[in-house]
Amino acid sequence: MKRIVFATILVNCAGWLAFSQSTEAPPKFEAADIHVSAKIQNPFVRTGPARGGRYEIKYATMVDLIRIAYSFDADKILGGPNWLEMDRFDVIAKVPADSTPETQKLMLQSLLADRFKLVVHKDSKPLPTYALVTGKKPQLKEAEGTEESGCKPASSGAGPGGMRIMVGGAVMGTPGTTQTLTLGPGGTIQYACRNMTMNVFAEGLRGMMGASLGPNPILDETGLKGRYNFDVRWSIGMFGPAMDASDRVTVFEAVEKQLGLKLEERQVATPVMVVESVNQKPSDNPPGTAEALPTPPAPTEFEVASVKPADPGGRGTRYQTQPGGGLTVQGMPLHGLINQAFNINGPDQLVGLPSWADTERFDIIAKAPSVGPTAAAMDREAMAPMLRALLVERFKMTYHTEDRQVPAYSLVGGKPKMKKADPASRTFCKELPPPPGAPPFTRVLNCQNITMAQFVDRLRTAGPELNLGVLDATGIERGWDFSLTYNINFGMPMMMARGGGDVVSAGGGPAAPDPSGGLSIFEAVEKQLGLKLEKQKRTMPVIVIDHLEQKPTEN
Repeated sequence: MKRIVFATILVNCAGWLAFSQSTEAPPKFEAADIHVSAKIQNPFVRTGPARGGRYEIKYATMVDLIRIAYSFDADKILGGPNWLEMDRFDVIAKVPADSTPETQKLMLQSLLADRFKLVVHKDSKPLPTYALVTGKKPQLKEAEGTEESGCKPASSGAGPGGMRIMVGGAVMGTPGTTQTLTLGPGGTIQYACRNMTMNVFAEGLRGMMGASLGPNPILDETGLKGRYNFDVRWSIGMFGPAMDASDRVTVFEAVEKQLGLKLEERQVATPVMVVESVNQKPSDNPPGTAEALPTPPAPTEFEVASVKPADPGGRGTRYQTQPGGGLTVQGMPLHGLINQAFNINGPDQLVGLPSWADTERFDIIAKAPSVGPTAAAMDREAMAPMLRALLVERFKMTYHTEDRQVPAYSLVGGKPKMKKADPASRTFCKELPPPPGAPPFTRVLNCQNITMAQFVDRLRTAGPELNLGVLDATGIERGWDFSLTYNINFGMPMMMARGGGDVVSAGGGPAAPDPSGGLSIFEAVEKQLGLKLEKQKRTMPVIVIDHLEQKPTEN
C-alpha cells in the first residue's frame, strides 16, 4: 500500500511542478461570451463536448468552472470568496474544430484568469475517507484466475414485498442496455465479484449502488495480495411498505459480516486546489463577440416524431433526452407528458385534465431539428416547447394560463437553533452521505453561511409539497451554519415494482411513507432548526387544459 501512495504522490508532485513552472503561452479561445445564467427551477451545470467549433458550459458556479478547467473534484476546491458556489455563469466559446478536450481545458483556464482574474494554487490537505482492512477472519474464496474479473449487480432474491429495479448498462458493464434486478428483503442488492483483487475492489466500492461512501477513494489496507470470488449484498435505500426494517443491511455491516473485512475512517493527505482570489463580475465581452458566436435559434417543434399507445403489458416508465436532440419516452401516462411539456413540478399547477389522462400511456420517439451544436446538450427544459407542440398537434390539446389561489408554503421564524456564520466563509448547501443505519431516502443537508432567502430556494427539492417554491417569511437576516437531516419519499430515478406487480416509475412522485420513522422535512425544520414551514394560499399561474383527445392522430 505504501508503494501505491508514494507513486500517487510522485504523480501529483509532477503535476504541481508542471502547473507552476510552465513557460509556454497557454492556448486561448478564439472568442468567448460570459454572462450570468438565467434563473431556472433546477440549476445544475450543463456541459458537453464541443461541436462544430462551439464550446458551451451553462449554469456553472465558479467551483464548476474550476473543476472542469483543472480536472479537480468540487469538494477539493477550497478557499475563495463566499459566492463561489452560488453565482452561476454561462460560457460560450469558439474553438478550432480540431482542438482536443485537454486543450479546451487549458483555454478555459486562460479565460478564467483573463476575465475573472482567477488565481489558484495546488496544495495538500487531510480529508476524510475510508480504508478497507481485514477483520478477524476474512471470508473470501480464492479465484481460479479464469473468471471474468469484476463486480456486477445481481438479483438478491424475491419473496413477499420484493422490488424490481431497472438499471442502465453502464452499471452492468454493457453500455446501451438495461437489465431488471430483483431486490431482496430490506431493499438489498447483491454484487457478484469474481477474480477480484482487494485493491480493485476498494477502488470500485464507492461507485457501487447504495454504498454512499463519499467522494474520496477507498484505501486498500487489507494486505491481501490474491484474487478472490465472493458475493456481497446490502440495502441500496429503496424500501417498500411490505419490507421489514430489520432486514436492512448497511454497506459497513455487509463488508464486516459477509466478507470478514472492515471499513474504517481515515484522514488522508489529498491534493486540493486553493482559490487565492477571483472577481465576482467577469470583464465585459470584447467587441465583436456576439457576431463571432451567433446563437442558433431554439427549435420549437420536433423534426420527426412517432407517438403510439404503450404496450399494456410493458413494464416501467422512461423519459430520456438523447445527445443530438433526441427524446425517448416509454410507457408514460399522458398526464406525465403534459407535466414534462410545461415543466410542471406540482399537482396544483395543472387543472382540467380528464381522469383517463392518468391511465392512457404512450411511447414517443422524437428528434429535434439539427439547428446547431446546442442540440447536443438539450435537456428537459429545451425539450418542453417541442413536446408541447407535439401534444397540440397529435392530441389536439388546447390550454390557457390563469392566476389562481394554490396551497404553498412559507418559512417562518420561531426560536432559531442555528449558528451564526463567519461572513467571509464559503456559502453553500451540500448533500452529505447519510450516517450508517439511517432510514432509506435519508438526506443530510449541510449548509454554511446561508441566508434564509437562499435556504428556501434549496427547499424546492426537499419534497413534492415544496416544489412550487417556499417564501422566506422568517425576518431573519445574515448567514447561518446548520445541518438538516430528513427523510424524502421521492424514491430513486429508476423503474421499480413491488410485490411482483407492474413496474412503475419511481421518479414521478412520492413513494410510500417510510415505516422506520425518519423525520419529514417539516418535522426536521422545526425540531432541528427551530423554524416552521406553514401552508398558505398563494396566487400563482396555473395551466388549464381546455381540450384533449384520448387518442393521438396517426403517425
